[in-house]
This record gives sequence, structure tokens and C-alpha cells, in this order.
Amino acid sequence: MDVIERNYRILEKRMIEQMDISLNFGKGLIDSELDTGVLNVLVKPIVKSFYKYWSDKDAKVGTLEQIRVTLGSAKDLITNGDGSKEHFDRIINRKFPIYLENDQTDRQCKKDHRNYKKLKEVTKNCFITQVEESVLFLKVDENIKDYSELSRATFKTKERAYQALIRQLDYNEQGISIVESDSSILKVPVGKEIILTVLRKGFELTKTQLIEELDEIFN
Repeated sequence: MDVIERNYRILEKRMIEQMDISLNFGKGLIDSELDTGVLNVLVKPIVKSFYKYWSDKDAKVGTLEQIRVTLGSAKDLITNGDGSKEHFDRIINRKFPIYLENDQTDRQCKKDHRNYKKLKEVTKNCFITQVEESVLFLKVDENIKDYSELSRATFKTKERAYQALIRQLDYNEQGISIVESDSSILKVPVGKEIILTVLRKGFELTKTQLIEELDEIFN
């Protein structure tokens, strides 16, 4: 197995693990929000069944496809690219529609909403940064065996790793803020406020978990 394939498998495993962690955060939050909320007994089952279907089906399947597209794009840039901005832009423009189609937030939003264009742009920027950082990971040719060693070999310092993480988190923050600013962008028929609360709290839990993990990797 060459180093690109080795790094690909390590990074893929890590991204899938993080997906499961984030989705589990969401499942726990939706239960707690419904238990403490004021929705009536008829609305609660609708919201819960919607979220369960979304997290078990749409979100998981979609996120797995996003992982495949992101890592595949990065691998293509390394193995078939010439290092030019033009080639990078071609790959991004060709693959982004697939990434967008499988984005868990985008799937729940109205495409004709006045804020959708801003949300789409944020999602594209997020995809670009994910591909750029995946390229860095895949290029590592040192003798490593797990994600922690791959991270240290990629970023060298905790500060560089932190800046890369914050860049990703900032785009996620922007996307959630756009939806929060006008919930009419959501297609969900009921329970919009609970869905938004779960998105926000889930993001904050994931952010804390990722920063703590980074501390462990570099300490």
C-alpha cells in the first residue's frame, strides 16, 4: 500500500468516526429538547421521527458521500494534478454539486429562499477547505500508523492544526447562523425551533470535542 492510500484509509476512518459522534450528539439533544419543550403530544412524535429518519438515513448516507467526494477530490489533485489553480478549480467545480447535493443542511433548505445563495457559498468554501486540508494529509510520507500521528506529521505544531480546525468550524458556524437568522429557509413543516436548537448545540458540542481532541494529539 502506498502512502497516499494509507493516509486515505486513516483519514477516511477518522472522518466516519467523527460523523458518528456528531450524529449521536444530535440524537441525544433531540430527545432532551423534546422532553423539556412545550410541543404538544401530537407534534413531538412527528419531530422525533423526522430527526430519526434524517440522522439514520439522509444525514448518514449524505455525509458518507461527502467524505468520499472530498477525499476522492484530494487524491485526484495529488495523483492527476499539475499543481495549478486552474486544475484545482476544475476539480472543485466538477465535484461540488455532488457534495452540495449530499449536504445535510442543504437538503433541508428551500432553494428559492433569499438566503440560500449565501448558504450555498458558505458550503462551497467549506468544501474547498476540506479538500485543501485533505491534500495535506494525503501527501504525508512519514512512517505513521494512526490519525494522531498523521495530524502531527501534517501540521507539525498545535497552532497550525488549531488554525486549520478553526477555519473549518468558522464555515460551519456561518452556515448555521444563516439558517438561524431566518428559519423560513427550512423545509421542515414543524419543530423548526427545536431543529435549530439541536443544530446549534450539536455544533458547540462537536467544536468542544474537536478542540479537546486536538489538545490530546499535540500534548
